[in-house]
Amino acid sequence: MSRFFSNKYSQLIPYTPGEQPKDTKYIKLNTNESPYPPSEKAQEYAAEAAKNLQLYPDPECRQLTEALAKGLGVSSDEVLLTNGSDEILNFAFMAFCDDSHPAIFPDITYGFYSVFAEINGIPYEEIPLSGDFTININDYIGINKTIFIANPNAPTGIALKTSQIEEILKSNPDNIVVIDEAYVDFGNESCVPLIHKYDNLLVTQTFSKSRSMAGARLGFGVASKALIQDLNTIKYSTNPYNINRMTMAAGLGVLEDEEYTQKNCKAITENRSYTADELKKLGFSLTESGANFVFAKHDSFDGKELYLKLKERGILVRHFDKPKISQYNRITIGTKEQMQTLIETIKSILEGK
Repeated sequence: MSRFFSNKYSQLIPYTPGEQPKDTKYIKLNTNESPYPPSEKAQEYAAEAAKNLQLYPDPECRQLTEALAKGLGVSSDEVLLTNGSDEILNFAFMAFCDDSHPAIFPDITYGFYSVFAEINGIPYEEIPLSGDFTININDYIGINKTIFIANPNAPTGIALKTSQIEEILKSNPDNIVVIDEAYVDFGNESCVPLIHKYDNLLVTQTFSKSRSMAGARLGFGVASKALIQDLNTIKYSTNPYNINRMTMAAGLGVLEDEEYTQKNCKAITENRSYTADELKKLGFSLTESGANFVFAKHDSFDGKELYLKLKERGILVRHFDKPKISQYNRITIGTKEQMQTLIETIKSILEGK
């Protein structure tokens, strides 16, 4: 770092995103992107919006907000659209955490939580997952801190039931509970309806995974009107034009083509089942994933070595060096053809070919 870098960030360890290769052509199963392109309607709307890029976008995202709220069964003032769900999560750390309201989240979860806490100078605690990688809700009952839970969790893919999340909400009435639902659309129940029952709930979601818009950066939060007002205070104090015209238009196209989204989600969940079954036949142990990825380790083959050998053969998966999960690899679910290639490649690696 330079001699000008602020001391307050000198110990900051930034989030490490998944590899985005620029040279070799890989089968890319490492960053939980959709293997399917955005709907044609989304592409058309974005192209039309590009004709007016000389103008600032609507800072209120009114048309997209109204369409999204209608689909979610909430009012427009209970939704806030952001530049990816990372932005709404950062807003939540800024708005609802401080020395009197420290953050708390699992020790194995989305890696950005600790970074958001660190960069905002917020004290935080990481609660160990159970031995089977599940979240023990008793660890969060009456904790009186700002709680962040990814549901399904990443990188494990394991989901809590909404009834379990309700227990956490009820026991922490004076603290915000953030439920990060980035992967909710792959066979899980959303907590969005609970915002009308609990005024301390913020649910975040993204267009990156199920809606095929990772490259457009569009996310959102759903909560009571009062919480959304708080988050808007942060937004308008940092970047009021946080969503560009093309992304906004593409998002509207996606919402108008829900059948396409559901078709893709169905294909991904089917491919997930196929992949899990085939990996088990090869001697892998897997968590019960409710996401668009599987989390797997082989009973006798080193996790990092498998990751490296797959990379040598043109397949990228995600490996983590944390000791508790260093034998696991997180594998994004792609097309059926991509998953078949993955399985055949792993077979050859295991056979020493």
